[in-house]
Amino acid sequence: MLEVVAENLTVEYDLIREKQTLTALWDFNLRVPAGEFLVVVGPSGCGKTTFINVVVGLIKASRGKVLCGGKEVTGPGSDRAMVFQDYALMPWRTIKKNVEFGLELQGRLNGESRKNVEHYIRLVGLKGFEENLPHELSGGMRQRVGLARALATEPQVLAMDEPFGALDAMTREVMQAEFEKILSKTKQTVIFITHSIDEAITMGDRIVVMTAGPGRSKAIIDVDIPRPRWAIDVREHPHYRELRHEIWQMLKSEQQAQMERESQHE
Repeated sequence: MLEVVAENLTVEYDLIREKQTLTALWDFNLRVPAGEFLVVVGPSGCGKTTFINVVVGLIKASRGKVLCGGKEVTGPGSDRAMVFQDYALMPWRTIKKNVEFGLELQGRLNGESRKNVEHYIRLVGLKGFEENLPHELSGGMRQRVGLARALATEPQVLAMDEPFGALDAMTREVMQAEFEKILSKTKQTVIFITHSIDEAITMGDRIVVMTAGPGRSKAIIDVDIPRPRWAIDVREHPHYRELRHEIWQMLKSEQQAQMERESQHE
């Protein structure tokens, strides 16, 4: 497990056709303790995905920095892994071969790591499907493959970009419960992006609410609902409605501010 720290993080994109610069994150500061499950919510375009892309080393900071375990992130590394919303599976590879892919890229695929692949396939509930192709699985099962692929590299930080967003409501709830069970065993530091307030409360130890773009931290909220949450109806907890209302009001305020700014530029 590693602590993740963003220090004065600013990320800008040069829009060549528009001949202007887009600021996705501005002076963003955040500390994610080792082993924490942190959820990030905010309006569309607030820089949520940009932040975790910096964490896993897919893009670079314009100013400021991100530290993982005290070391500045300068690119991808075996200590971090990403789970995507759209599964990002290779359709011509079997489930086992898809799970092995991250280890192949890192040059770590050997007899011992193949045992890890088998272990994580079992852990996500896909034993017996190793030789299937992705199109032969349901959406929820394909997302389990993506999770197993990330876990097989045994990262200390797991970044998740709306991993359950493409699933139907029932499958989404099942995956939330299963993922909580898995993390109780693997113990990674998790940074999890979602647009769903309900999912944020169900999954997170803390929730970061971001401002409309350029993104900054508006508030950090502790979720004081005991775990394991898969064993209870979170929505029946006495603090649930209060948390949901608080987060909704903040997001509503930021969304309105964003719409007002956009209307001024029309």
